[in-house]
Order: sequence, then structure tokens, then C-alpha cells
Amino acid sequence: MATKTLIGPKLKTALPGPEAKRIVAGDDKYISPSYTRSYPLVAKSGRGIVITDVDGNEFFDFSAGIAVNSTGHCHPDVVAAIQKQAADLIHMSGTDFYYESMVTLAERLSKIAPMAGPHRIYYGNSGTEAVECALKLSRYHTKRQNVIAFFGAFHGRTMGALSLTASKPQQKRRFAPLVPGVTHIKYPDVYRGIEGAQDPEKFALGCARYIEDKLFKTILPPEEVAAIFVEPVQGEGGYVVAPTVFMQELRRICDRHGILLVADEVQSGVGRTGKWWAIEHTGVQPDIICSAKGIASGMPLGVVISKADVMDWVPGSHASTFGGNPICIAAALATLDVIEKEGLVKNAEQVGNHILHRMADWPKKHKLVGDIRGRGLMIGVDIVKDKQTKEYAAAERDRIVELAFERGLLFLGCGPSSVRLSPPLVVNQQEADTAVDVLEECIEIAGKGI
Repeated sequence: MATKTLIGPKLKTALPGPEAKRIVAGDDKYISPSYTRSYPLVAKSGRGIVITDVDGNEFFDFSAGIAVNSTGHCHPDVVAAIQKQAADLIHMSGTDFYYESMVTLAERLSKIAPMAGPHRIYYGNSGTEAVECALKLSRYHTKRQNVIAFFGAFHGRTMGALSLTASKPQQKRRFAPLVPGVTHIKYPDVYRGIEGAQDPEKFALGCARYIEDKLFKTILPPEEVAAIFVEPVQGEGGYVVAPTVFMQELRRICDRHGILLVADEVQSGVGRTGKWWAIEHTGVQPDIICSAKGIASGMPLGVVISKADVMDWVPGSHASTFGGNPICIAAALATLDVIEKEGLVKNAEQVGNHILHRMADWPKKHKLVGDIRGRGLMIGVDIVKDKQTKEYAAAERDRIVELAFERGLLFLGCGPSSVRLSPPLVVNQQEADTAVDVLEECIEIAGKGI
């Protein structure tokens, strides 16, 4: 077999180019200023891991549209499925009518669900809608009003999901009052700071046991708690991996008190971590799982997979006009086919391990790098000012991301001061090496300014 020729980013103009400048100016005039843009990329087309902008510059995309384009940009099988479905039927609302493809996709999802069946499936339009569904379903099924979530969590921006979110104050600023009944507690970030550094497992267990040892003995009656919402890998919180003992203890607490365990896998699911679901790394089975980003390769689809006996609400309790749209479901079915046919879950594991291995010595080698962590193709690089205190270095992180853009690599930040690597699952080792080389160069340059 011939070795694949290494193809890197190709930049034709200074960045941003003239067309990009024109469009950014229009965006500044007409588009909501609430969006967060890290650099002036104006995308025009994409294939695989490559994005081409309006000036013809080609970039390696190691953000995948915020972990959305799981099969890469415009995978031909996904494109063909979308085109075929669009010619047959675009919309008829699964809320009021029936599509065969809704059942077909549900059967496929049931087979890869991370908990024992039978299952029931709900379709929405996004990750935040999946979380909204799970929040309402948890309250409906248990007849309880309270929920527990974690600091650092990002569950979405609509009002119910936003009430669970606890990653950045700006996300909540001037939107109160939020949905009541949410209590936030510490997530076991064993990577940052000095807390838990000596005994990470003990620290992680303590975070989980705080629920029974403190909350249930003071302010929160356990019989009034409907669910615990947790990200097996926190996304916007900084690509922080939940220790296995923590997840296992949450499961035990839920079982003891009749509480539902809801896994938010909107960013970590659909093969990104080297398993179909990140929670599978811990051996824990949730009651409900939320998915969205990678499940339809860019088409808007949110999915809630629930144990069948939990999804026991009656008609009219919850619905979505566009959720489960035929085109989105066709894209999702094609996405699952591609992931299975091309072995992309295994590829995510192998290429992710390769990246982690290449970066393993960075905390010792680079003064700005405090930690490297992740699973599969969900990897975080913590940028810090001080190795001992792990003081965040947000400005330096942002500078690294900008420098990478100038060299044709698309990364995004996450958490207080981390760089995230979340390329499409089709990325190969050579492409990963190119990205790692560029990222290391940018870290070295940014470090010289300290």
C-alpha cells in the first residue's frame, strides 16, 4: 500500500484575506454580537479535515465545527444521503406523523446505547434541546423537582439547560431568574491546581460523596432529587476527564436514592473518545444519555436515549416540530454507516493515543504547559503561567490559538485556559503530526513572551 503523501495547510493570502475582511465587516454590521469568534475564518467549503476559506486558503480543521463533523467535512456518503432524502421528502413533522427512518435510526442507536435495553429515543434539533428533554423527563418520571450538576459544566444556553450550565459567568449574566431547583457541586478536576494532586482517587471520591455527606444532610432531601447531570468528559469546562471512581460512586448514589443518572455526551459521544460513548470507559451505565454534535455530521439533530421504563411520559408532554427531520435522520444513518464501515471509533482511539504520546513530555518541556489530558480525539492542553499553582494563562492560550490560525491550523479554546484538539474522526496520523508540530511551535513562541 502506498504511503499517503503528507499534505499540510496551504495559505495563499495574508490572513484574513480581502474577501474574508469584507464578509467580517458585514458580519460586524448585521449579525448578533453574542457569538464568540476566536479568529477571522470565513469558511467556504470543506473536505475531510480541510477547510477552504473565501480567499482560497486551506486550513487543517482540528475543531471539527466544535466536534460536530465526525466523518469529516462533506463526506461523500453523508452528502449523497442528504441529497437523496431532500429529493424525496424534506419535512412532515414527526411530532404529528410517522417516518420509517425515525424507527430505523432508533433501532441503530439502541444497539450502541451504553446501557442495557430496552430503550426509547427522543429527537430534537440540538444538544441544548436534548438536555432540556432530559431535564423535563427526569422531573416527569421521578415526580421530583431538584437536580444536581457540576461546576465547569456546559449543558447549553436555553433556559433549562443554562440553569445546569456552570462554566463561564457571561453565559448567565443578565438572564436570571433561571430555572430553580439546580444545585452545583465540585467536579473532580484532578489536573489543575494543588487540590487532589497527592491522591487524585481520594479527591474524586470525595467530590462524589459530598452529595451524601453534605448535601443530603443539610439542604437537599435525597427523595426530592430527580437526577444528577454529568459530562463524562467536561467539554467547555476544559476537556476534563471524570475519574472512573467518581462516575462509579455517582451511579451508586443514584441507585441508593432512586435518582436518575444523566450523561451529557453532546460533545464526547459518537466515537470521539475511542468508544461510542465516553461513559463506557468507566463501566458505568446511565439512565439517560444526551447526544447531538457528532451524530449527523453537521446536520442539526439532538437525541435523547433513555431506558424505556424511564421515558414513560404521555402524548403532549414534550415534542419538537423539526426534531427528527427526515434529512437530519438520513445524515445520521449515513454517519453511523461511515463510522462503522471505516472503523472511525478505533481510528479515534489510535490517533488520539498517538497525539497523547507525542505530547506526553510537554508539561516538562514547555513552561506554558501545565497538563495534557483527554481520551481519543478529545484532548486538552492546559496553558498556565505557573507550574506550581497552575495559574491560568488565558491571554497566552488565546495567543496560541491565533498563532495556529496564522499557520493554517484551526484550534479552539475551552475552559479557563486550555486548547482543545477535536479533529474529525477521519484524521490520520500524518495529519495529526502536522497539527501537533504547529501547536508546539505556537506554544514555544507564546512562551517567549512570558
